[in-house]
Amino acid sequence: MNIILGVTGGIASYKAADLTSKLVGLGHSVRVVMTPSATGFIQPLTFEALTGHPVLLDGHLDAASSATGAMAHIDWPRWADCAVIAPLTASTMGKLAHGIADNALLTLWLALASDVPQLLCPAMNPTMWSHPAVQRNILEIKAWERVHWCGPIDKRVACGETGVGGLEEVPRIVAHVQTLIERG
Repeated sequence: MNIILGVTGGIASYKAADLTSKLVGLGHSVRVVMTPSATGFIQPLTFEALTGHPVLLDGHLDAASSATGAMAHIDWPRWADCAVIAPLTASTMGKLAHGIADNALLTLWLALASDVPQLLCPAMNPTMWSHPAVQRNILEIKAWERVHWCGPIDKRVACGETGVGGLEEVPRIVAHVQTLIERG
């Protein structure tokens, strides 16, 4: 199956490489789109090596176009059987909830067909996760069809705090993806 993986900028970004590797190992074709802040945590070359596909970045919306000549932010969503954002930061979640498309990931996300299952895997500080603005954004997104959530989990996060906000473990994310693909 064809999977788009969105990677946003947070310390959990490094786990997206493991997720990519496991999905490719299961025979899926994975294309990665990264926010500008994600590239500060993990390099696009990592994902290119794991997937065999170019990574979609800001300023490169047309560089990854298909043979059909369609623009990547339109072509990739048409190609996808499933779309995942892992990790999903509070910033990207807020923009997603309000239709703000100020980077390649968000532009692509708005072009996903309504029948493509989407899996959102939040990761942030526990205080951020519990903030009323974040909780409002979660409620907004939960009202959408075909959107599923995986996490966050209660654990010690990078800042040293413990609480709900950590990225779900990679095997559980993989299991969620497999379930969504099997459901169609």
